[in-house]
Amino acid sequence: MSWAAGSADPRTADAAIPSLPQPENIFDLGDLQNLAAAPTSGLITVEIKGDGTAHFAVPRCEVGQGITTAFAMMVAEELDLPMSKVEITLADARPELLMNQLTGGSNSMRSMYLPVRTAAAIARQRLVETAAERWGAEPAELTTRKGVVSSPGGRTASYGSLAEAAASATTIAVSAHLKDPSEFKILGRPRTRVDALDSITGRKQFAMDLQVPGAKPTMVARPPTINGTLRSINDLAALKAMPGITDVVGITHGVAIRGETFGQCIDAIQQVDATWGPGTVDDESDATVLAKLRAAQLPMTVPPLLAKTIDAEFVFAFASNSPLEPDCAIADVRPDSAEIWSCLKVPIVAQTDIAKQLGLPLDAVKVHVTQGGGSFGRHLFHDVAAEAAEISQKMGKPVKLSWSRTDNFRQGRTHPMCTSRVRVNYLGGNVLSYEQRHTSVETDFGHGLGEMITAYAADLPVAGNLSFAQTIFALTQTSPYNFGVTTQLLNEIPLKFNTGSMRNIYSPNVVCAEELMVDQLAARMGQDPVRFRRNFLKDQRLLAVLNKAAEVGDWGKAMPKGTAQGVGVHSEYRAAVATLVEIDCRPETVNRPVEGEGVTGPRVTKAVIVVDPGFCINPRGLEAQMIGGLQDAIALALTSSLHIKDGIPLEGSWDNYFYTREWNSPLDVEVVIMPNTSESPSGAGELAVAPAFAAVACAYARATGTLPTFFPINHGKLGFEPLPLQPSTPQSPTDGLDHTF
Repeated sequence: MSWAAGSADPRTADAAIPSLPQPENIFDLGDLQNLAAAPTSGLITVEIKGDGTAHFAVPRCEVGQGITTAFAMMVAEELDLPMSKVEITLADARPELLMNQLTGGSNSMRSMYLPVRTAAAIARQRLVETAAERWGAEPAELTTRKGVVSSPGGRTASYGSLAEAAASATTIAVSAHLKDPSEFKILGRPRTRVDALDSITGRKQFAMDLQVPGAKPTMVARPPTINGTLRSINDLAALKAMPGITDVVGITHGVAIRGETFGQCIDAIQQVDATWGPGTVDDESDATVLAKLRAAQLPMTVPPLLAKTIDAEFVFAFASNSPLEPDCAIADVRPDSAEIWSCLKVPIVAQTDIAKQLGLPLDAVKVHVTQGGGSFGRHLFHDVAAEAAEISQKMGKPVKLSWSRTDNFRQGRTHPMCTSRVRVNYLGGNVLSYEQRHTSVETDFGHGLGEMITAYAADLPVAGNLSFAQTIFALTQTSPYNFGVTTQLLNEIPLKFNTGSMRNIYSPNVVCAEELMVDQLAARMGQDPVRFRRNFLKDQRLLAVLNKAAEVGDWGKAMPKGTAQGVGVHSEYRAAVATLVEIDCRPETVNRPVEGEGVTGPRVTKAVIVVDPGFCINPRGLEAQMIGGLQDAIALALTSSLHIKDGIPLEGSWDNYFYTREWNSPLDVEVVIMPNTSESPSGAGELAVAPAFAAVACAYARATGTLPTFFPINHGKLGFEPLPLQPSTPQSPTDGLDHTF
């Protein structure tokens, strides 16, 4: 049965009870970030060098999302330069940019698209004007191509030969014409990443690859609970006497050890005898946190008379946002200065906080932004850089600090445990009201978004007394359906876990809960899930991507018992996306051991992702982002979570934390990019996680005939033997077997 030939539709699309616009529909988080970036956007510049190449130092952070490639495309397009002649680096912390150096919220393209193109267009115009002055010609008569200015009479001048003369020693007013999209030769066409060759050949430089004079490997022995403090080192002399160890000092949350090699540091960690003070959540475990969340849930309204009601509660476990690259930083702190190298998505805040921590003036602290091997929100915080600075100051020597995998999972940032309680009231084929009460362990927004909200509170279409988290929730969450009176509210409980903005923040949990309820509504009303969504969706862009996903994914086809399709839709960052997946939950599949993995479970076997990104800058990069979001979603729905016991996660390595592996990644994945619906790009980096999570959950529900209410679905079964809490970093395996840490 095709998607269009589902059960008879008892109502028309325009018969739904309209829902009023929510704050996110009017002014979203990206709009806030754009507003904050605008005052200093004129400080964005592109440099033309004497060899004719263009250089742009990006005031954002590259963590694998491909922004360096996108910015190179913008510069090349507006300058009429080959991509090979554009150099993209990452800018150091630039305090003068104020709030215009924050990488997050899928906002880099939205906030930088026009400023970067404008800077490149201005540079091109200055080169043309300089050539015109030399030749006594009108600028409008000249053309540019491949880094060369040409006149109708045949004269030519390379950009490099004009660069010095085109520069101005004083600030002058200039104007430039941006290309019309119809003129684009680079933007909108697939491009391979500019760092692809360096990545696959090992030449790409991360913080740990940098050779800073005197910076030696450094690691930390940590307490057995989150944020535990050091009271005493009981074997200081013995640790200092170990082979290769140069320095041992106590720091706020551990014992820092500097040595000739990281292996020697790990050896020393095995021998640390320390007395630890309490942490911030020592008495907390999964069960205690969940009980506190349920006690803090905001009340629902009383159902209308005669209405039918569906109530459900969904629980989402703590999740780690550890990237493949361990947290790392280099610090060289002197009595009157400091220099830091690390992957930092908010380097201005890092510079400010580290200067205050060290007791140095701001201009005495230089912060270099390095490329990162992933982030997923982790590098919004500068924990590792601040710790490296503390260690370097106390040792009086440069350090190259690396957290271990176990540090990352147990002491690093997490996505907080939360519940989403939903109540839907319906009557006569219509939805009268939709209520969602999202209750979460508090999310830390101390990385810069909180400051941004404070600065622009008067311009926000939400109540002025909302907390930072509630404001961000209101500016990111919205229901895409005409479900009558709609309310989505957040409440937080103040438990001091190390939390942060994991990829897509609240949306994966909120959207998963809503889409599961949409499927429940469809079943109650006797409608096909796709047809039901078509009838109630507000947005034509969402309707278009849903229809395309259903068409490409062959929605409604006959499938074996124990397998099923699921669909999820989502609109955020001024973009629209729909995901359709197929899942295999048959007992013979679920219970089949996976060689080398030690885990079993349902398998997503196929996925179709249809995205409307407004204007697509690089189709190849967008496709990669969609696939990455799908992988995150499969993990969150089925396999990956943190189990909290007595104040610390039991997970201590990638062996324990079951992120999506090869065995449960779909071999059949298709990404469809819709024709451009705007001249400006929407956000994309986090866009695919929420609808893909929802689609997997809905497919699982349809395949098993049960409504999943706790995610990931395997959380109730501990599939590993936890590593000991002490020593905090385990010794590396030496048995020759395949281990992952």
